[in-house]
Amino acid sequence: MEKPVIIFGAKGIAKSVLEIFQSNQITVYGFLDDDKSTHQKIINDIPVLGLTDDKRFTKLIGKKCEAFIAYDDYKMRTHLTEMIIKSRKTMPVNAIHEKAFIVKSADMGHGNFINSGSIIGSGSVIGQHCIIHSSVIIEQDVVIEDFVQIGAGSIINAGATIEKKTFIGSGVVIIAGVSIGEGASIGAGSVVIANVAKKETVFGNPAVKIKP
Repeated sequence: MEKPVIIFGAKGIAKSVLEIFQSNQITVYGFLDDDKSTHQKIINDIPVLGLTDDKRFTKLIGKKCEAFIAYDDYKMRTHLTEMIIKSRKTMPVNAIHEKAFIVKSADMGHGNFINSGSIIGSGSVIGQHCIIHSSVIIEQDVVIEDFVQIGAGSIINAGATIEKKTFIGSGVVIIAGVSIGEGASIGAGSVVIANVAKKETVFGNPAVKIKP
């Protein structure tokens, strides 16, 4: 990547994203955030420049700069991604830590955050705009769809399918071949041994459905 990057979001994972780009010798132009209390602040020598729709800076995307969406909330990630695609005709780039390991046979989309120590195994497919925290193990032939978030230390065993907008807490184990439905939530430390339905919340060892 030759162009500098504008990071959307100045809180949450934004600092980790900055450190990933800097460790890969990629220049970060600045941050954009809708929380005005972050404006004029400096994060690791990089300024928070203004709002996420500030055209002084967004007009640079796709020409002089790339973009990365550093929001944990998938709704905000979706909104900003759609804005960038529509207005700038480009996709956010990936932020992949230099100590993550991704095999050559894995397939990956755009806009993903993959932190230190994570491993993505052979034949696995990672969609777009996912957040994969530190030391996540994704075994072979796993399918992870768009806007999925996986907490630190989780293990996704071979052949599992994680549908879009799913949230997986830290330290979760998903047994081989299990399917997790769209928009489901898996509580931290859970062991998932059976399929989880769309928008269902499960927790425990073994994981069971939590009533609303």
